[in-house]
Amino acid sequence: MKPNDVVSNLPNHSVTDRQAAQGTEQQEQQPGLDFIRQVIVDDLASGRTETVVTRFPPEPNGYLHIGHVKAICLNFGIADEYQGMCHLRFDDTNPDAEEQEYVTGIATDIEWLGFKWHGETRYASSYFQQLHDWAVQLIRQGDAYVDLQSPEEIKLNRGSFVEAGKNSPYRNTSVEENLLQFENMSQGVYGAGQAVLRAKIDMASPNIHMRDPILYRVLHATHHQTGDLWKIYPMYDYAHPLSDAIEGITHSLCTLEFQDHRPFYDWVIAKVNTPAVPRQYESSRLNVDYTITSKRKLRRLVEAGYVSGWDDPRMPTVVGMRRRGFTPEGLRDFCKRVGVSKADGIVDVAMLEFCIRQSLETTAARGMAVLEPLKVTLTNLPESMDLVQKRHPNVDLGERVIPLTSEIYIDRNDFEETPPPGFKRLVDQGEVRLRNAYVMKCDEVIKDDQGQVIELKCSIDPETLGKKPEGRKVKGVIHWVSATQGIPAEVRIYERLFNESDPETGEDFIHNLNPESLKVVQAIIEPSLAQAQNEERFQFEREGYFVADRYDHCAEKPVFNRILDLKDSFKPQG
Repeated sequence: MKPNDVVSNLPNHSVTDRQAAQGTEQQEQQPGLDFIRQVIVDDLASGRTETVVTRFPPEPNGYLHIGHVKAICLNFGIADEYQGMCHLRFDDTNPDAEEQEYVTGIATDIEWLGFKWHGETRYASSYFQQLHDWAVQLIRQGDAYVDLQSPEEIKLNRGSFVEAGKNSPYRNTSVEENLLQFENMSQGVYGAGQAVLRAKIDMASPNIHMRDPILYRVLHATHHQTGDLWKIYPMYDYAHPLSDAIEGITHSLCTLEFQDHRPFYDWVIAKVNTPAVPRQYESSRLNVDYTITSKRKLRRLVEAGYVSGWDDPRMPTVVGMRRRGFTPEGLRDFCKRVGVSKADGIVDVAMLEFCIRQSLETTAARGMAVLEPLKVTLTNLPESMDLVQKRHPNVDLGERVIPLTSEIYIDRNDFEETPPPGFKRLVDQGEVRLRNAYVMKCDEVIKDDQGQVIELKCSIDPETLGKKPEGRKVKGVIHWVSATQGIPAEVRIYERLFNESDPETGEDFIHNLNPESLKVVQAIIEPSLAQAQNEERFQFEREGYFVADRYDHCAEKPVFNRILDLKDSFKPQG
């Protein structure tokens, strides 16, 4: 399709009457609908919209984060709910900051989250010729002019929230001169910062975004899609609404920080007089405590080495959360619970963790791993044996074989010589049940020269395999792993990246980093866990949820990341 043919090939699902597009009637609010879905229901009922078309329009200048997940769920979710379409369009208007790596990564993240866009992947850069032609149209109409002021002069003359801006000395240049200068910009006659194309609106507008905003700037940069074809690039605020119009987007959904940009969104659509009339709606962005989503600050964490990369499991990026072991189902559930509103707020990160745990409860197979091994010798185990157990107690995920040998490891925290009140695990001369095996009694405690416990001599009750002991009650149950057949594994224990619920507290968010956010331990795991596939998730019994690392795990050298512990502090409403 040629650029000039784009508009003429729009699907028939938008109206051209702008008054109707803005909506002159408000139907009765339906219970259970947020304001965006209410708008869509009204538009479909009134005939203002025939087919709902949304879009997810990321700039490919970084990796997606938790805030983008909400936008993805909203745009794709609404399209699914109302039998519409959702486009994936990269608003790639700044080649200085964009890379093909981000394009590929964003598409992969969306698919991993469980969504599929309509048709081919789209790019604003595919519309550059049409956007250029519309810019020429604006110049001919007297609605745009080339400004040769320096960037510093433009910024100074823009004014402030309490002071009106000043007209550029180039504001009233003739149409012919502006066409010539814009052509010079297009041909690379000017260098970066020497000339811009501006909309001619109102330098005294109380909305600073309407004070002759810049439409085009000169950039001598190679674009990841168009190469060196262009010497000028459209500004996001110009390209975005027109790209929406080209694609026939019916409901352009964005966050509240774009509310003040909406008058220009509507202005450029009206001035160009596009056949399709997209409408912009703003809702609150997703803010989660203990979390930073600024791309600039996340980049600082990566480049300064505070984290291992964009996919560090402590990062709020989609690639980071995926490597941590978060599930797409849990993330979608979280966004659904957060909902859509016009009021900004902070969401408790415990809600996110609750949703991830909920998704793991019935999908993560069980296994045993000892993170702080203490050797135990079973003095009366007649011979090694294989215990066959379910991989999940309530869901059919198959079975696993657990070798029980005369030497095993238990977790060091499961034994106390002098137990605190309420301690229900192993003590000297006390009994405890080994998970999936026998009741075991501690007969002897062996210490080293420094008085540290290094081994326990214990005996099993041979009548208690799958049975309760006769005449006594054993309360405690602990996990264990064979010392001779267990597999050494690296286990990475992750905590929250920041100590403060508001990481921005203080002069520099770096000061609020949690120095204990990563702890690496050398654990022993049951043999079946070593055969895990990369990204396969488990519940290590009594320890938490873990995932086989996406990149580093292999059977010869298992590596697991802790997703979350088993404790849940979030109490859902209702």
